[in-house]
Amino acid sequence: MCCGDDCRPLAFLLGLPFALLSLLVSIVGIIVWIVGLLLTLICPCFLCVTLLVEFALELIKAPLHVMEWFTSQIPC
Repeated sequence: MCCGDDCRPLAFLLGLPFALLSLLVSIVGIIVWIVGLLLTLICPCFLCVTLLVEFALELIKAPLHVMEWFTSQIPC
């Protein structure tokens, strides 16, 4: 068996339900991002909408962050 830093197949399988939940969160992030982007195109003076779009981008990246965190928690 390999016991390198990247060898965590069990962690991947255990983290899959959490990744699916974060995928749903990222879908919400995509919707918020589209609405925020449209609002910034209509009136670019909305600073809070820009912050909302940045937050939505972090929601979109959530599945990757969850899988990286979960696989790093379980040893090989």
